[in-house]
Amino acid sequence: MAKILIPTALKQYAEGQEEVDLEAGTVDEALADLTGRYPGLKKHLYNESGALRNFVNIYLNDEDVRYLERGKTKLAADDSLSIIPAIAGGAPAQTGRRPLVEDGHTTLDATEIQRYSRHLLVPEIGLDGQKKLKASSVLMIGAGGLGSPLALYLAAAGVGRIGIVDFDVVDYSNLQRQVIHNTSSVGQPKLESARDRILEVNPGVQVDLYNTALSSENALEIFAPYDVIVDGTDNFPTRYLVNDACVLLGKPNVYGSIFRFDGQASVFWAQEGPCYRCLYPEPPPPGLVPSCAEGGVLGVLPGMIGIIQATETIKLLLGIGDTLVGRLLLYDALKMKFREMKLQKDPDCPVCGAHPTVTELIDYQEFCGIRPHAAEDDAWDITATELKQRLDAGEDLVLLDVREPHEWDIAHLEGATLIPVGQVQARAGELNTADDIVVYCKGGTRSARAVQELRSMGFRKLKNLKGGINAWSQDVDPSVPLY
Repeated sequence: MAKILIPTALKQYAEGQEEVDLEAGTVDEALADLTGRYPGLKKHLYNESGALRNFVNIYLNDEDVRYLERGKTKLAADDSLSIIPAIAGGAPAQTGRRPLVEDGHTTLDATEIQRYSRHLLVPEIGLDGQKKLKASSVLMIGAGGLGSPLALYLAAAGVGRIGIVDFDVVDYSNLQRQVIHNTSSVGQPKLESARDRILEVNPGVQVDLYNTALSSENALEIFAPYDVIVDGTDNFPTRYLVNDACVLLGKPNVYGSIFRFDGQASVFWAQEGPCYRCLYPEPPPPGLVPSCAEGGVLGVLPGMIGIIQATETIKLLLGIGDTLVGRLLLYDALKMKFREMKLQKDPDCPVCGAHPTVTELIDYQEFCGIRPHAAEDDAWDITATELKQRLDAGEDLVLLDVREPHEWDIAHLEGATLIPVGQVQARAGELNTADDIVVYCKGGTRSARAVQELRSMGFRKLKNLKGGINAWSQDVDPSVPLY
């Protein structure tokens, strides 16, 4: 009997199951059985035409079925199928590749020799390797969960120049996992907080700050001076932008992503193996894959994945070891298990394939299906203040909470009905099209998706609480916990 492993992001559509045993002769039969048992999975795995979505990969044991017989691939009794959605033969990793950095005329003074003495004792690093690290440069995209351990360990290791791209400020909700920041940093730009901590760890590091959103207009210029780019982003437009810029510039992209208890890591380097688009040719539709802000994350998880990214970065700079080029590392913190999937370079990849069609940076918001805010969107929105006024006026409103039950336990609006967003379509019969319904979630994203689903089923008297229950906490009732 074969089994299918369900990723964390999709467990909610499979009644919380982590794995499902089934009788099936092929991959297609297995997926048909799975979606027959759990219909809510179907739209997440297949598009409207019935084809497997491009941001979902299916692995038979450790082989991508795209490079076997796809859906017709036969299954044996002890086989495992893994569904690998985007959260976020390829060339095998090479041993002893040429280092990205030459030490040139770099020297170490007596203080540095003492600081890095444990590196100098490692034959694979030694004095020459430490000089290479001092002469090297790394650009980090993001100073958050993944960027925190990455920055601290790269600085401690003696990487001479560290650039950081970020434009956010430190918030209390960051402190559970973003260990480079502390309580006194709340309200401070993350760049400044990260720089100060890096220089405390190693005052010899040059820290470059880019207080801007990464875009198609500035990415190539920002990336150009650095040897390695490390992706610590939390959204798909920036992830595809980072990938494409790295391919165009011929730079390695050290990838990491996290969600709840699951992590992924790889090295995408088109000169030696696949790029991110080879793994996920297309992004998921907006809102389909929740972010950490919506779905949560175990606080220590970015530490684990960030450390892996730091390790891969140092190996690349020194030209030592077997990197994650051509391999996708999967980490399950709940089971304390690592799995490894082989990645192959897609000869038809639009950016790194034999005949690329993407030869310059594009509009990544549009590519990921994120359209500019339109005036018509406002017609479906209601602010927290407006909702309070209507409730105070005695209007008969149905409050629909589309968060998860554990979020309901944190805080909820009095009189609300809980139907998690993944169940809205199946439980729409519990609602009345004649009622005025205000839908809310944590920040407004999931509720907007629920409003769209309900509209498609004939509901018209709908409003989406702009900013979600957090806006209610900030603008109406501070006693409601902000999370």
